[in-house]
Amino acid sequence: MNRREFVRAVGIGAAASAGGAGKLSALAPALSPRPAPTFGPLVDADVRLVVLHTNDTHSRMDPFPLDDGPFAGLGGAARRATLVQRVRDANEHVLLVDSGDIFQGTPYFNFFGGELEFRVMTEMGYDAATLGNHDFDNGVDGLVAMLPEAGFDFVCANYDVSDPALAERVQPYVVREFGGVKVGIFGLGIGFEGLVLASLHKGVEYRDPVDAARSTARMLRDQGCALVICLSHLGYRYSNPSRPSDRVVAEAVPEVDLVLGGHTHTFLDEAELFEQGRTGFTLVNQVGWGGMRLGRIDVAFGSAGQPSGWASAGYEIDDRYDP
Repeated sequence: MNRREFVRAVGIGAAASAGGAGKLSALAPALSPRPAPTFGPLVDADVRLVVLHTNDTHSRMDPFPLDDGPFAGLGGAARRATLVQRVRDANEHVLLVDSGDIFQGTPYFNFFGGELEFRVMTEMGYDAATLGNHDFDNGVDGLVAMLPEAGFDFVCANYDVSDPALAERVQPYVVREFGGVKVGIFGLGIGFEGLVLASLHKGVEYRDPVDAARSTARMLRDQGCALVICLSHLGYRYSNPSRPSDRVVAEAVPEVDLVLGGHTHTFLDEAELFEQGRTGFTLVNQVGWGGMRLGRIDVAFGSAGQPSGWASAGYEIDDRYDP
């Protein structure tokens, strides 16, 4: 079997090979079991957007093995695809995004360099993703070589990309429209120092993420975006309060409505609320790592096209979603 035949054989239709149920409450004392899944609307509105999000999936195509302690039987790309489709079947407007570190963590990446990960996400219908530090593990050239397999947008507002091949695919932001409502989506990447060798991010330079968030959010508002979403790979929070993080961005940039984070592998049982900004809320959420959870935030829009309410939920990905 050659490389492409193998990729097809282990693609989205056959990615889940292990059963068994697991509970995320076993991962850490702060985590609680999830309720029975709800696929339909979480809030009522004439126009309602369902935002589904992942982070730090780290090349996990299959569920964790049944002997993997607290992670046993959790995750799996095919299960995630089944879950996403059930949500789409029950809702008119659905946005699916990822907050980085798509690469690195299983032999799938070691053998195929990210091709399978991007192909599977494309089959699931991801709309946008930002870049994590591990997405540079094969260097800029390795990332660029895999980009033809990615049928979705990459956004990062604080990476100055001079490499021409990568610059063609990584934009500061994208704008999408749902039921006449404009939604702006931008990304923020973590600093490379201590995480990525200079030779691996050649042609990509880090800039201050808070400044980038402010300027980008204002541009998106000026373009008529009623909702502004940040895909952050900065990390949820740190002991050093001045270090850029999801929470720092949320507090410093009230023009941002949703901060969907990654990097610190933080399992949040519900979105954290900051009461501020023109919408009256900024929400921060992060869903761990390894594809064990799918995050969900519903935003309702009033007759004037402005956000009028929100609700958040999360899904444990286990054998309930075996295809």
